[in-house]
Amino acid sequence: MVKGIEATGIPVVHVCTVTPISMTVGANRIVPAIAIPHPLGNPSLKPEEEKALRRKIVEKALHALTVDVDKQTIFK
Repeated sequence: MVKGIEATGIPVVHVCTVTPISMTVGANRIVPAIAIPHPLGNPSLKPEEEKALRRKIVEKALHALTVDVDKQTIFK
């Protein structure tokens, strides 16, 4: 689906926990997530720490949208 959306000219960021799968499906902008059951968070953290963690991931994904890429890129 990522490749189909990008084919229309809309940039897409794939936030995922298993980056090799993103590479296999052809995602161009890949942002690693935390864990499979909780990709955008960690429930064992204090609420304010988890919010900061989520914000960091979302900000990284938004940054990835602004970067021109010519090959698959993992934003660590």
